Amino acid sequence: QVQLVESGGGLVQPGGSLRLSCAASGSIVSINTMGWYRQTPGTKRELVATIPSDGTGNYADSVKGRFTISRDNARKMVYLQMNSLKPEDTAVYYCNGVVVTKNPFQVRDYWGQGTQVTVPS
Repeated sequence: QVQLVESGGGLVQPGGSLRLSCAASGSIVSINTMGWYRQTPGTKRELVATIPSDGTGNYADSVKGRFTISRDNARKMVYLQMNSLKPEDTAVYYCNGVVVTKNPFQVRDYWGQGTQVTVPS
């Protein structure tokens, strides 16, 4: 069984910074693309940033230049450094990973439970 667990959310003033972390655990052979998504009430979950196992990050236009995604493959972790936060960044942030498992061999999406980020206006 695979779990993704986020941490690092909270309340931060406009212009401030937060760093989100996501740890993957379980019977993992490897993790392909990892990413961060966010969702506000009544809206669809939207992509924030993704990063392949051996490449650089891709970002939504709304966060380019402010957010940085990174990962530590050995520790099975992905991070999101968020700078210059704005009220419109307020959302629940979800970690995602395309995980390869064994017994049975499978490649599928896994999601974390989400962590709240609040930037008051």
